Amino acid sequence: MVEANGGAVEALSPTKRRALVSVLCNRLSLDQLELDGNDVKTLFSNILELLKKKASPEGTEEVAFPVSVKKWIEFGCRFLDETQSRHKMLKDYNEEMAQRSVILGDGLKPSDVDVVVFCALHSYMIGLSSSEMMKFPNVVRWMDYIQCKEDFGEAFEKIKLARTGFQPHYSRGGDRLEVDRSAKKCDPEEKEPGRKTDAEDKKKTLSEGKKKSQEKEPVEKEKKKTQEREQVEKDLDVNITALNIQVGLIRKAWRHPGADSLLVEEIDMGDGSLRQVVSGLAKYYSPEDLLNRYVLVVTNVKPGKLRDVMSSGLVLCASNEDHNIVEPLLLPKEAKIGDRVSFAGYEGKPEDVLNPKKKQLEKITPHLYTDGKGIATFKGVPFMTSAGPCTSSLVNATIK
Repeated sequence: MVEANGGAVEALSPTKRRALVSVLCNRLSLDQLELDGNDVKTLFSNILELLKKKASPEGTEEVAFPVSVKKWIEFGCRFLDETQSRHKMLKDYNEEMAQRSVILGDGLKPSDVDVVVFCALHSYMIGLSSSEMMKFPNVVRWMDYIQCKEDFGEAFEKIKLARTGFQPHYSRGGDRLEVDRSAKKCDPEEKEPGRKTDAEDKKKTLSEGKKKSQEKEPVEKEKKKTQEREQVEKDLDVNITALNIQVGLIRKAWRHPGADSLLVEEIDMGDGSLRQVVSGLAKYYSPEDLLNRYVLVVTNVKPGKLRDVMSSGLVLCASNEDHNIVEPLLLPKEAKIGDRVSFAGYEGKPEDVLNPKKKQLEKITPHLYTDGKGIATFKGVPFMTSAGPCTSSLVNATIK
């Protein structure tokens, strides 16, 4: 069977089906027999039902099953079943993954859904040439991440990707000393009495060069260490992971008793208590506008009083260039209270409390902005919750 774009496709063979079932049973801790079905649709339908049981075991109160899980399981099923549409489906998937590091979760480890979709796409992707793979860079990046993080044993062959080679850079101290080949060779018998031979001259030259290099090396090393240390300290000051950004829900809001431009909010952070935050939103919203609104809160700023009212957080808002429109960042519908925002490629533990003397917040906020699609980013990397990216109705706007 051949697709319209010229790429060969095949139905899910018994061998690949057994590999798929084996991997998913092992990953999801399920009984092998439970996943046995007569076709692809039955297989994925069983996977979906078993994931629902896993989310809500027997004897426990049934929990709300995420719509996104069903969406992606059905995507994997359609990809295997609708062989003629794979190229278009992969193209659409590539566009969607431009704003995601993983399908679900914080990206620290693959989710069950990521593994299921990986298994569905694997047999098709491994058959593509390098040039064809380059048409789907976001999918390739995601698949490489999954196959590096998840141990599939011998069930799935690793997809080989072309990687840029590394060319070492030699410092001047490590360059080879070349002997002047144009120098006139002398007959040893014609050398003047007491004069050293060419071999002795060469040995002396190399020795002197090595000595100078050794004398210079400690100075160069110390200079390099100082530069690296200064760069690390500078990077740490603008590392987004220093901020603890979490999803909160405004339970109560009222006007600041001593400032017309300020509002006071009590925000539920999912830890059983309400956090009081003072925000400069009175010009843009009434207290009623903010009730039951989900917001992103920087929770590790140092608590302090604003006009005699204690504030223990910072609500992140997007603002247009004239600063006459200000909007708290928008959260995905399935975002959960207390969720911590993550950034693909940035790892680290947030500070317990930001040190005002280091001015970390002031150094980080210039790099916070919404892109051309309204997605909130740090240096172009999306704010990600477990339910997806955070957004704003304002495009190319600053965030603070």
